[in-house]
Amino acid sequence: MDLKERAKKLKSDIPAVFLALKDKETPVLAKLAAGITLGYALSPIDLIPDFIPVLGYLDDVILLPAMIVLTVKLIPKEVWQRSCTRSAEMWKDGKPKRWYFAIPIVMIWLLLLWMIVRAIWF
Repeated sequence: MDLKERAKKLKSDIPAVFLALKDKETPVLAKLAAGITLGYALSPIDLIPDFIPVLGYLDDVILLPAMIVLTVKLIPKEVWQRSCTRSAEMWKDGKPKRWYFAIPIVMIWLLLLWMIVRAIWF
């Protein structure tokens, strides 16, 4: 599998991980791993900032796929297959129109903005 195919698979795996997180049959440990993986994937803050040459993109190329692989291994096969099927159907007509998926990211940015303002004024 070349790099382009892996990137495409990674793009389809993230929504499937989200759907598996919401599934009642997913074990608690798998839900914890899925929550951490999704939080990291959707977070605007990286472990290593992207502006650092070469190292900045290593976490996106190595760390995130490793987290997804670990999460998928913890999810039962039938739950994973069901989540992949639902994920493919969800993206069939283009991007989903659910704006509430952005709420955690907006909350993180608001928290960071509040911390910066508080540090400057107080």
